[in-house]
Amino acid sequence: MTWKNTRVFLIVASVALNVAFVATWITRATVSHAHPGETGRRETRHTIWCPLHRELGVTGEQWTQIEPLLREFQAAVGERSQEVDAKRLEVINLVAAAEANPEAIRARQDEILATKRSIQDLVANHLLAEKGILTPEQQQRLFEMLRSRTCCAGGPPLAGPPNGALRPVSEIPDGGKR
Repeated sequence: MTWKNTRVFLIVASVALNVAFVATWITRATVSHAHPGETGRRETRHTIWCPLHRELGVTGEQWTQIEPLLREFQAAVGERSQEVDAKRLEVINLVAAAEANPEAIRARQDEILATKRSIQDLVANHLLAEKGILTPEQQQRLFEMLRSRTCCAGGPPLAGPPNGALRPVSEIPDGGKR
């Protein structure tokens, strides 16, 4: 594989991972239990089980429109995520085989990317649907929260924290040798 092909693959993989992280974050943010300290804030708080939407301050009327979309989104992302996990296992088994078949490995990788692309489509479509329900202020807050929680605001995707563990080997005290 040439460097040019590797770069394209790495960029596609990076974008796919970022979208997967956003989908995972949205899915985890919608755990079906209320935070004890937030249950009495508004009359409709007890019916809004999603912490993200409680934080956005959606109204009961908004929630009746959002909840079915959210449940459908979660189910679809869950199914696709299981497909990706199964295909990853297939890739591992293909690589581990006594006589690895690069074409078969590549085909499974392409299937994984296609499935991740479908997850990206689900995320984008879900966000667009919710955007149409939220007020401009709620939209702004939602996208600020997404940016801050996916590291998009602070630099390139997957770059990690400025002083975090992801550093060039030359910056590691022992040069990366152990």
